[in-house]
Amino acid sequence: MIRSLLTLGLATAVLTSCGNDADSKKAEIKDPISSSAKKWLKLKDDANTYFAVLPTKAENAENPTSVAKVELGQALYFDNRLSKDETQSCNTCHDLQNYGVDSKPVSDGDDGVSKGTRNSPTVLNAAFHVSQFWDGRAKDVEEQAGMPIMNPVEMNIPSEEFLVKRLKKVAFYKDMFSAAYPDQKDPITYENIRKAIGVFERELITPSNFDKYLAGDDKAMTNEEKEGLKTFIDQGCITCHSGAILGGNMMQKFPIIGKYEDYLSGTVDMGHYEETKNDMDKFMFKVPSLRNITKTGPYMHDGSISDLGTTIKIMGKAELNKDLTDAQIKSIVTFLGSLTGDFDNKYKTAPAVLAKG
Repeated sequence: MIRSLLTLGLATAVLTSCGNDADSKKAEIKDPISSSAKKWLKLKDDANTYFAVLPTKAENAENPTSVAKVELGQALYFDNRLSKDETQSCNTCHDLQNYGVDSKPVSDGDDGVSKGTRNSPTVLNAAFHVSQFWDGRAKDVEEQAGMPIMNPVEMNIPSEEFLVKRLKKVAFYKDMFSAAYPDQKDPITYENIRKAIGVFERELITPSNFDKYLAGDDKAMTNEEKEGLKTFIDQGCITCHSGAILGGNMMQKFPIIGKYEDYLSGTVDMGHYEETKNDMDKFMFKVPSLRNITKTGPYMHDGSISDLGTTIKIMGKAELNKDLTDAQIKSIVTFLGSLTGDFDNKYKTAPAVLAKG
């Protein structure tokens, strides 16, 4: 009897030991998966802390949207009549078939000789920015729309009255302005030109796979893109590039570390100071949105950097005082590819009404 009990106890101990070994092996197998899952869950939490799904609307209560106003704005956006010599439209520098840019360091002027001094940023998602232009001198897309038209280096229209008089001679504009502003007796005004273009630009919203990921679709981004997102967050890029458009929501000094000449050659640009002459505004520039950034080069406010990786390296040092490795830069570029989005094709080309001449 005693021998039987000892045998039973020994057998139980052996089985228990085997069971513990099996559990340990299962744990060893499960741990890496568990750790990976925890990493991705934390990344998702972090992403939803620092970023937001791109809104589907960018409306301005002071400039209500209507179908007629959008159609008018689209016609104006593509119309060369908005430049003095009728050589260019808004779309010339902000090509809607090219992610809203002209891919030039700086844009050409209406006279074919003059050139701008800053890179033309994309118009896509611009309505979500806290201000417009690199130096933030316009409060919204409506105000911005009227400024290049009157700029002597850009579209070179000599006066508001000049353009209004020109458009009043175009038969289809009489009908389109009346439809867009039915309560106005004389709707072809410079203010309404600006507002119509602004309403049209508010339609140019480009949701991407990143938004699907933020909304809960984990498969919308590849693991490589997620690793890039983690690098982007861990290295501190979120200090300036956060929110729904990953930037566009603040002014920031360039550079914080070192001198301007350490990073960019050519004429020194003092940013917002050029407008205000306030010493506090020296080298202050609006932080660009990173939406569609892999498609909207060249980069920096002067358009002097053609490669996105080089731009990231410069900003890592100039703004964060970090020497990012090639691997880190490549990873961040991979993530940024998930920010490429699209908008309604019907807005990408000139409307048929312009063919009427």
